[in-house]
Amino acid sequence: MGWQSTGLSWPHDGPVLGWRRSDGAGRGRMSVLAYGKELGFRAEGERRCTGARGNPCPVAAVVPVRTTGARCPECARLDRAHSVAADTIADDPRPYRVYLAWFGPGMVKVGITRESREAARLREQGAVVFTWLGRGPLMAARRTEEVLRSALGVPDRIPYARKRAVRGELPGVAERAAEVEGLYRRAVALEGSGWPETLERLPFEAVDHAGAFGLDTVGAPAGAVSGRVVTGLADGGAVGGRLVAAAGPDLHLETAADGFVVLDTRLITGWDLVGGDARAVLSVPVTAAGGGGVQDGLF
Repeated sequence: MGWQSTGLSWPHDGPVLGWRRSDGAGRGRMSVLAYGKELGFRAEGERRCTGARGNPCPVAAVVPVRTTGARCPECARLDRAHSVAADTIADDPRPYRVYLAWFGPGMVKVGITRESREAARLREQGAVVFTWLGRGPLMAARRTEEVLRSALGVPDRIPYARKRAVRGELPGVAERAAEVEGLYRRAVALEGSGWPETLERLPFEAVDHAGAFGLDTVGAPAGAVSGRVVTGLADGGAVGGRLVAAAGPDLHLETAADGFVVLDTRLITGWDLVGGDARAVLSVPVTAAGGGGVQDGLF
C-alpha cells in the first residue's frame, strides 16, 4: 500500500507536500521541501477521486489523468457547494482581506482571502508580488473586489499556464513593485466612490515572493523555471529530479536526462505513489511550457 499526495501548500515561506496513506489509515504526513534537494516517486494503479471536504469518494471513482482537480463530478459539486471561491456562501462572519497580486508584467489580479490565512493564499496562486488593499466583512470584501475589477480593468482569475509562461523572465524587484504600487494608487483613489464603508483601507506594502519561490537564486538558464511541463502521470510513470524552484502548485525540477521539467502537483493527487529514483529517466508525458523513499524519509 502506497501513499497519496494531498498537494503542495505554503503554510509559511517554503513549499510543503502533504501525504496520506492510500488506505486511509493513520495520520497524514508533511514534507518540507528544500531547493537543491533531490526527490522522486512512481505512480501505481489508477488515479482515483480524492473525495470532498475531507470525506472519501463513496465509489472511489477513477478520474482523468490530465485534470488538475482529482475529483469525480459529484465530489467536485459537493466540494464547491460551500465555498467562498465559488461564491456559494455569504454568511461567513470572519474578516477577509482584499489584495492585488502580480504574476508578471501586465499580469495583475484582484482577489480576497480569509484574514486568518495571511499570505498563504497568495503563495498558493504563485503570486510573485502582492499588496493588501483592505480588510472587512466577507460581503464588503467581495463588493470591493467587483468594483476594482470593473474600474481597473483587472481580472479576478488568470489561467495558470499564463502565470507559468512568464516566470522565467521576471523584471527586477523595484520594477515589479512599482507596477503593483501604481495599481494600488488607482485603487485607493476610488475610495469613497465605490468602496463599501465597512472595508478598512490598508497601507501599501509590496511583499515579494521571488526569494521564497527560489526564482531569484536558481542560478540556471530561464529554462530552469519555464521548462517543459508534465501533462499527467500513468501507471508506472516516474518523476524525479533536483528541486530548483517552486511557485503555486508547481515544482521546478532539474532531471538527470530530460533537462528542466515543471510538475504541477495537482496532477499527482489521487495516485498511489511509491518511492522512486530521483535520477531515473522521466517516464511521464510532457509538453512545452505554456502548452497546456522520498520526501524526508517518508518512503
